[in-house]
Amino acid sequence: METGATGTSGIAGTPPETEPAWTGLPPGLLKLRRLLLVLWLVPLAAAVGALLWILAGPAWAAFALLPLAVLLWGWAMLGRNWRSWRYAERADDLLITRGILWHQETIVPYGRMQLVEVTSGPLERKFGLASLQLHTAAAATDATIPGLVPAEAERLRDRLTELGEARSAGL
Repeated sequence: METGATGTSGIAGTPPETEPAWTGLPPGLLKLRRLLLVLWLVPLAAAVGALLWILAGPAWAAFALLPLAVLLWGWAMLGRNWRSWRYAERADDLLITRGILWHQETIVPYGRMQLVEVTSGPLERKFGLASLQLHTAAAATDATIPGLVPAEAERLRDRLTELGEARSAGL
């Protein structure tokens, strides 16, 4: 057996591990989050600017540009965060990974799933999105995949429920 070969598990006789097929989130989630950022920070900047202009004078009103600077920074950070979210279905579990600075990977075994629910609030429905929530026996391993297309969320719910029932039948 060769040592240091890529793609091998390191144990003689076991097949090499294959990289899972990762799926990213739809762009509608990014549009929704950026819209919410603008809807919060632009009125805040206008209100702060007006109040400072009236109470402290025009020079102080320049501090109203701070929320707009946060808006520009948040716009870029939302894009990076959106690109970091992805999930992959494997034979025995579901992988969910996210995060830029604090990378977080959640592995949910199909046999440990107790409940899979699809939720969609008013804004999510307006943008054609839904979230998938996975509940397990351990509260620490509950996982969410936000901003899915409703058809994909329902497909995942049905598939994960089916796999969860099949895997937990032996318990």
